[in-house]
Amino acid sequence: MCRVQTVLDRYADGTPYEQLAAAFLDLERWTGDDPVLLLAEAAASTTGQGYFTGVKPTVERFRETFVDSGRARTFDELAALRLEDDALVEVFGAERKRHVLLEAARVFAERPAADDLEALQSWAGSADYYRYDEDPIGRIGGVGPATFQYLRMLAGVDTAKPDPAVTSFVETVGDELESPSLDASDPRRAVASCEWLAIASSYRTIEIDQLSWWIRADTDEREAALASQQL
Repeated sequence: MCRVQTVLDRYADGTPYEQLAAAFLDLERWTGDDPVLLLAEAAASTTGQGYFTGVKPTVERFRETFVDSGRARTFDELAALRLEDDALVEVFGAERKRHVLLEAARVFAERPAADDLEALQSWAGSADYYRYDEDPIGRIGGVGPATFQYLRMLAGVDTAKPDPAVTSFVETVGDELESPSLDASDPRRAVASCEWLAIASSYRTIEIDQLSWWIRADTDEREAALASQQL
């Protein structure tokens, strides 16, 4: 454990990984605790666009067009929209993103819960990532391992998403530690590796995810992240 801690400490030195992770865990990011916006953010990320150049502007347009206007403030109202709704097409563009948004809204609208946030968080807290393709959300076309995990993170779960930043970090740390426990050869193994690092150190899994993102991000992305979260 000492060696794992030492290696991670070196990468984490001078980074705001704790604040970035806490913003997810406490639902204190720019979307707040609005479950419709949290789902919209996950859906907007499914085509691999840059966060600050694609995902965030999309969700901001969605908030203005559908949430602030009162057209879709709940999962029920969102689920009732048509895939080809003109305003939805204008906001989201790609059919994949619209499909994920509406189908996931239908799943959450049918969950027994006191409100939409509880529906989202109760799913996120109990979802089994290692069987994500058997999950009602994971079975939606367009929802891959990274989107599945990202939605759980957005809902406040301490986990990691198997995106290129996490994969690269796991590979780098794995080479340094020469540990067979670290393997990023497929998405499930990448997430399991982050969990192993969390067990073997003082870092939370989501902190390792955010540290991975920070290391890979460029200066503009880092500054935008700090500004949007007011860190």
